[in-house]
Amino acid sequence: MALPRPSPDHAPSRRSTLGLLGALPLAAGALVAAPGTAEANTAASAGSGRIPQDLRPGGAFDRYLKELADKDQFSGTVTIAHRGRHILARAYGWADKENKVPNKIDTMYALASTSKLFTGLAVVQLVQRGKLKFYDLVSKHLDGLPAQMAQSITVHHLLTHTSGLGDARRPGEKPPPEKIYNSYEEQMAAFWANLRTFELEFTPGTRKAYSSMGYNLLGELVARVSGMSFQDYTRQNIFLPAGMKDSAYYTRRQWLADKRIAHPYMYQKDGTRVDAVRNLDKGSVYGDAGQDSNSARGWMGTGGGNGFSTAPDLVRFAAALQAGKLASRPYTELYVNGKISAKPLKEDTSGSSLRGETFQAYGPVAPTFNNQRIITHGGGAGGISTSWSLYLDTDWTAIILSNYDLQSIEPIIDLERRLITGAR
Repeated sequence: MALPRPSPDHAPSRRSTLGLLGALPLAAGALVAAPGTAEANTAASAGSGRIPQDLRPGGAFDRYLKELADKDQFSGTVTIAHRGRHILARAYGWADKENKVPNKIDTMYALASTSKLFTGLAVVQLVQRGKLKFYDLVSKHLDGLPAQMAQSITVHHLLTHTSGLGDARRPGEKPPPEKIYNSYEEQMAAFWANLRTFELEFTPGTRKAYSSMGYNLLGELVARVSGMSFQDYTRQNIFLPAGMKDSAYYTRRQWLADKRIAHPYMYQKDGTRVDAVRNLDKGSVYGDAGQDSNSARGWMGTGGGNGFSTAPDLVRFAAALQAGKLASRPYTELYVNGKISAKPLKEDTSGSSLRGETFQAYGPVAPTFNNQRIITHGGGAGGISTSWSLYLDTDWTAIILSNYDLQSIEPIIDLERRLITGAR
C-alpha cells in the first residue's frame, strides 16, 4: 500500500480539522454485528482474525509514523490494539524539550475535545440511574440560564450539538480574547458570564453546530445532579471502574510540574514551536482563534474538553465500555448509536465510496468507513491533536495522541481507517 504523503506546513482551521477527526464519514447499530449480516461478513473478512501485516511493527503504518517523526511533523504516542491487545505502540518526540523528557507509551496528554467522550458518558450514566431524562430541560436542574435557553434547551440538544449554542459567539464575530485563569472558580465564573450574554444561533433541535460551550454546560449539569465536581465524578465513575489509573483533569500547575505529562508545542509564524504551558502569552497559528489560542490559559479541563489520559488508558476505556463496566448494555447502546445526521464540516471531494454518512451519538461521533461502524472523537488546540476510535465490528482500538498542532494527524487517521477496515 502506498503511504500518504506527510501534510505540508499549512494552517487548516481547527473547526474544519475537527470535522474530519470527529466526523469521518454513522449508522445506528449494536455493539456487535448480527451473525449472517453483510456487516458481520465484512467485519469477519476485514481482520477479526488475522492481524494485517501493515499494522504490525515494521509495517506500513509503523513506517509512516517514523517518516513523519523523522521530519519533525509528528510528536506523540500512537497505539493500535485488537481485542484489548496492543499490536503496535510507538512514541516519538519530546514531552518536555526544556528538561529533555521524551514521549513514552504511557505519557499523559491533554485530550482537548476528545474528552467530550467522558462528558457524554457521565450524562448517560446519570440517566441510567434515574437522575436525569434526555428530554429534560436543562433549566430543570441548573439555575441561571437566560430565558431563551431555559425554555428550550434539553439534555438531548446539548449532547447532540443541536442546542443552538454553537461556539458561543455570533456568526462572523471574533472570539473574545482568552484570559489566563488562576483558579477553577474564576474560570467557570467567566463561562457563566459569557453564557448569559449569548444569543442562540438557531432554534434548538433545528440544526447542528459543534459546541464546546454546550459540553461545558453538560459538565456543570453533571456536577449539580451528582453532588460532586465534574472532575471527581468522572474519576469515580469512569476512570477508576475502567482501570484508567493515569487519567484525570489536571490543573495547569500539575501540567507544568508533572514530568509524565506532555507539554503542547504550538507552531509559530516563523516556523518554530513554543511550549504552551510555559508561554501563556503565546498562541498557535493553527485554528479559528489564530495566534491567540492557547488552552493552557485555562486552569483545568471542563465538560468541554482537556481531560488528560494515556494511550494504554484509552485502550482500557474502550474495553470497559464494551464489557459493560461503565453503563448497562441498553445505555451503552444509547451512548454509541447515532441520533442525528452530522454532515462533515469538510466535504470529501475524492469521490471515495469508503466513507458513509456520519451521525452524532451521545458524546462520540459515529461514522461508517468501508461499510464498518466506528465510534470516534478527535480533539485539537494549540499544540494538541488527539483521536480515539473504536471499530465496533472488528474490535480494534486506535489511539493517536500528539503534542503538536493539527498538521499531520489527518493522513495518519486516514491510513489507520484504511488498514483496519481492509480498504484499498
